[in-house]
Amino acid sequence: MGRPAQARVVGLIAGQGTGDINQTATRFAVHATDLGVMWRDSRGRVAMAFGDTYGVGWGGQGAGPETADWRFNTLAHSVDPTLSDGLRIDSMITDRPGHAAQILAGDPSVPEVTVIPTAAISSRDRDYIHYMSVREWGTGGQWTTNYAGLAVSTDGGKTWTKPSTARWPNQGVGSGFQLGAMARHDGHVYLFGTPNGRLGDARVARVTETAVGRLTAYRYWTGTTWEDEAAIDNAAPVMNGPVGELSVQYNTVTRQWVALYLDEHRAAIVLRTAPRPTGPWTTGQVVADGTQHPGLYGAFLHPDSANSSVLHFAMSRWDPYHVRLMALPLT
Repeated sequence: MGRPAQARVVGLIAGQGTGDINQTATRFAVHATDLGVMWRDSRGRVAMAFGDTYGVGWGGQGAGPETADWRFNTLAHSVDPTLSDGLRIDSMITDRPGHAAQILAGDPSVPEVTVIPTAAISSRDRDYIHYMSVREWGTGGQWTTNYAGLAVSTDGGKTWTKPSTARWPNQGVGSGFQLGAMARHDGHVYLFGTPNGRLGDARVARVTETAVGRLTAYRYWTGTTWEDEAAIDNAAPVMNGPVGELSVQYNTVTRQWVALYLDEHRAAIVLRTAPRPTGPWTTGQVVADGTQHPGLYGAFLHPDSANSSVLHFAMSRWDPYHVRLMALPLT
């Protein structure tokens, strides 16, 4: 694959700013939000899970204040097949008319500041969100989690449960799966994991696509083979860090695996490719630079990009704290 072009802004997905085609503030009380993890859900729609979301009283720059109708996370759906003119949100999960609901509840048993979606996938009639329970925010691309887990919905995303049996504790190499990226290929779902924060290496596990919710069924790549959960401490890095907020797909056009993530040291979204999920992965090539997009982070691939020569992805900006649709042609 040749050197990629620079990603361009297509339009705003959620929050406020130029080209606000979705009017999320007036339609869903979403004045500001971030992330936008995307997947093809169990009902055939494109689902988008957002992070910390604010309504009336939002401060106008970055997250907060907490009094501004704060929700840990929200969920939107789209059936828009044409992304060249933006991604249109058709609906959001609401708890009352015109108000996007918090979908993943907090955990009162641990010190916790928020619950953030990091990846998602569907399997048959179920949807799964990989989330992190954030214990404490830090600085310089660092924070501390309590654990990561899988939330499950059997009703198209209206309600979610967080089974205590589906968690990766933030200890040992299990700490290497605190943030995730999930991709389906040839009967398996691959889970790429990174430690809490944006500075660690990425590892990979896989599971048959009918057993996504059962952690005992996951097999971890040790550098030479796939081994069961007893070998999680031997899971080998497949991408060297700093890897932040990773998103991965197998692209059927290039017949390559593609990965997008934030390189905190370069303040840039980078692209890497590989012939297999285990690598070898290319070095990261900058496709969106913080000098052009100040405060950028998150680069979550649209599911239709898997069958396209143009990657569309959601990218956040801290100031003013919104999510944009980006387009990146592959050469």
